[in-house]
Amino acid sequence: MRVRTLAAVLLTGALALTACGKEGSPTDQAAPAGLFEVAKDVKVDGSPTFEKAKARGNLVVGVKEDQPGLGYKDPTTNKYSGFDIDIARLVSAKLGLDPEKIQFKTVQSAAREQALINGDVDYYVGTYTINAGRKEKVGFAGPYFVAGQDLLIKADNTTITGKDTLKGKKVCSVTGSTPAKRIKDEGLTEAANVIEFQGYSQCVTKLLEGEVDAVTTDDAILKGYAAAEEGKLKVVGKTFSQEPYGIGLPKEDKALRDKVNDILQASLDDGSWQKVYDGTLGKSGSSAEKPKIDRY
Repeated sequence: MRVRTLAAVLLTGALALTACGKEGSPTDQAAPAGLFEVAKDVKVDGSPTFEKAKARGNLVVGVKEDQPGLGYKDPTTNKYSGFDIDIARLVSAKLGLDPEKIQFKTVQSAAREQALINGDVDYYVGTYTINAGRKEKVGFAGPYFVAGQDLLIKADNTTITGKDTLKGKKVCSVTGSTPAKRIKDEGLTEAANVIEFQGYSQCVTKLLEGEVDAVTTDDAILKGYAAAEEGKLKVVGKTFSQEPYGIGLPKEDKALRDKVNDILQASLDDGSWQKVYDGTLGKSGSSAEKPKIDRY
């Protein structure tokens, strides 16, 4: 799959808004003036996570690496880019920690909760759907984006027209993800036909090779892959869920959760959120509604 082509499709002209670090090392691009300006004298009383990051001098942020336009790691430069990456950087700046010094860590879907519980990352930004089950293990700020589950199929496929036409079809998604769980729980296809991998790019490869009939995840992700394989793949375009993406945080760190919610709300109010969207996912030509922060 031409993943680098996908990066070009979604991110051309967006690099001015994207300065993404190598895994395990500081970033090396300057942030655009104003958008990621580092706040001064920030305090988050009662937050052990913030205190550790402040003492360290930077944040450690869990992200995805195979979702162009959202969270993508260029295999040549090892730089991260996308909407989720820039949201992570915006939060870092507003916490008073230089986003150029973020240490990005790629964490697969199935390992997200444990990474937060273990303290391997300070927070996680990577198409992480907020739900009740996950709230039992970790905390969430946000949502900072609301997507919907959809289906990616071959461009010439006329038999799959929505979720109710999946019986007997092989459907691929990521291990431990909400989309995979929904396909199983609702019995949309037979259990043996649900194929799971660690990354969506593996699912897309199997789709192109004809080994699966559809890939399912959030529409924002699928549109990116369809753009990468222009003329070969298409998104069905009938969403069957609402996926509120949250920033995952240590469960007991309510002080940091409240602070991050304040930061997200301010970004929605002052136009920063829109600038981040326009410079990343917005390059696909699709608009998006602003989310509503759900405090708890």
